[in-house]
Amino acid sequence: MQERTRVLSGTPWESSVGYSRAVRVGTRIYVSGTTATDESGNLVGENDGYAQAAQSIRNIEGALKELGASLAHVVRTRMFVTDISRWQEFGRAHSEAFDQVRPCSSMVEVQRLIDQRMLIQIEAEAEW
Repeated sequence: MQERTRVLSGTPWESSVGYSRAVRVGTRIYVSGTTATDESGNLVGENDGYAQAAQSIRNIEGALKELGASLAHVVRTRMFVTDISRWQEFGRAHSEAFDQVRPCSSMVEVQRLIDQRMLIQIEAEAEW
């Protein structure tokens, strides 16, 4: 089995659910569903889809950097949104971050996320 390197964000959900923000195995990095929380665990951009997507991506970028990668290494993203009619807000933030990278991507509407104020959660996979 290849060695695993983990990144923790320090959110309360990681210890209560038993997961890591990101895990690197070999040349692959898997980033868990990431929301728009700041370093203190507070939600950024309440009722602002663009701001929440942008913060989620910044959080993903931080986890990737801890594992020696960057957004340029992302090959896949999955966006889980609570209102797909706001796809342009989410998509604008995604495009700004990944326009040159163009990873495979999905956007799926879900009923709700762990906090009812959260509008988006993004997963990412990277390889280098």
